[in-house]
Amino acid sequence: MPTLATQLQVELDTLRKAGTLKTLRHLASPMDTRVRMQELGREVLVLSSNNYLGLANHPEVIAAGQRALEEYGAGTASVRFICGTFTVHEEIERKIADLHRTEASLTYPSCWQANTGLIPAIAGEGDALISDALNHASLIDGCRMSKAKRAVYKHADIADLEAKLKEAKDARRRFIITDGVFSMEGSIAPLPDILALAKKYDATVVMDDCHGVGVMGKHGRGTADHFGVEGEVDIITGTLGKALGGAAGGYIAGPRALIDYLNQVSRPQLFSNALPATIAASAGTAIDILNREPQRVVRLHAITARMREGLRTRGFSPLDGPSAIVPIIVGDTAFAIQMSQKLLEEGIFVTGFGYPVVPEGAARLRLQMCATLTDEEVDFALEKIAKVGKELGVI
Repeated sequence: MPTLATQLQVELDTLRKAGTLKTLRHLASPMDTRVRMQELGREVLVLSSNNYLGLANHPEVIAAGQRALEEYGAGTASVRFICGTFTVHEEIERKIADLHRTEASLTYPSCWQANTGLIPAIAGEGDALISDALNHASLIDGCRMSKAKRAVYKHADIADLEAKLKEAKDARRRFIITDGVFSMEGSIAPLPDILALAKKYDATVVMDDCHGVGVMGKHGRGTADHFGVEGEVDIITGTLGKALGGAAGGYIAGPRALIDYLNQVSRPQLFSNALPATIAASAGTAIDILNREPQRVVRLHAITARMREGLRTRGFSPLDGPSAIVPIIVGDTAFAIQMSQKLLEEGIFVTGFGYPVVPEGAARLRLQMCATLTDEEVDFALEKIAKVGKELGVI
């Protein structure tokens, strides 16, 4: 009988033959708009990073982490409620709450843990979870872990959401679960309409804004900032691992009672070591930079518009949306991977996404913009994308 390793190797070989096997690329320099790739032995332009504000390699962000390493050590060595709560946790959680205009916040080692630690804790038997069809996998898994009744509404479809809310009228509590910015589409939730329905049907809104914070809105405070409804979203989850320094860490922001309750019952909070002090300090400094340098957000919006328009004029049809995510649908997973490999050979690092990350037949290249990209770098990227697109018959 074949061993497990043998069976798995057969599956890997099948993926390799189909051209859909994911390959890891090793970076030999800090994350920035340009990085040195070990496999190529040279620099490439990065268009697939979550480093939206260009803060991952910012000197102040690095220095804050270095100071925290000296002051607090390498790790927390405990969960929060035992002996893993440091003064830097209080500082970063105050800054997060201020950023989202909420009463309080609570950090986790990742937003995956935040989402899976939140939903099962607040929604149980007799409750109803109503989730957008394109929500992030962490929200989906959080819903699956709950004992509440689950329903899925069509992506950003307010009529379908209302129908699902009507069906849940007898539930003890109703929760609308949505991303702010949908990571594979670059689209944004129709937040004002969602809030109106939540008020009408006495529902609580939970919004994951990982790809919205630092990107959306005049001040970069996220999707609520974009729509002018700050302070109206009941619960916001987010990450410190994208625009806010790009290291790791997640959080939940909301009412003080919610945060105090999660400290009592949220399983990742109770059973995982606390967020490292180095990350908390670096992310806190990233929030300070975001607050004092709104021009980074303005630049990010401008550079994203330049990329979208440049793609259109060259014959591509990127998905519309106001976020910094610019997807180009190419259809087949193997084709998306092939196109990304050819772009890498041209000096452009962008990843091809296919099933199961996106639906079958909807494979894509997901371009992600960064505030520190220059106009010249965007023009260089457009030139190379057009070249490869023509060679492969995309345009």
